[in-house]
Amino acid sequence: MSRMDVPHRRINFVALVAAPITLGTPRGKLMAIQGEQLAQACANAADEIQAENIRVWDMRGVSSLTDFMVVCAGSSMPHLRAILRDVSGLVEEWHGQRPVNTEGKADTRWVVLDYIDVMVHVMHQEMRDYYGLEELWAKAKEVSWRQEPMVTPSA
Repeated sequence: MSRMDVPHRRINFVALVAAPITLGTPRGKLMAIQGEQLAQACANAADEIQAENIRVWDMRGVSSLTDFMVVCAGSSMPHLRAILRDVSGLVEEWHGQRPVNTEGKADTRWVVLDYIDVMVHVMHQEMRDYYGLEELWAKAKEVSWRQEPMVTPSA
């Protein structure tokens, strides 16, 4: 299914309710997230599997495709497959959300995981260098995604 086959794809049903939604799972309750928090979760999941050169951009006002874009690179086909597996799997485990659509395969060296308001581009570094997404989306604001370490006061 292509992006054009999905009418009204920008509707985010989680945003239609006033209170946060919790999803029941065997492990307990997960908090549904969206937007910037989802982009940060995707970036952190990519970091868990040691994806390279992870960047997150706020695309609001720059593109109508998505609100946030995560771009990361892998150095080999097995690494790309592992990044795809872990981003999808960890974000689902942490927050109960799966990509609505996936475009491409690891063998093409560029795969997009589409969470509607977040798109995750998993690319081989050669493809990333060739297509230059950083230059293409230069007007987008970069978003900090790393979890800050907890600072404890010294005694």
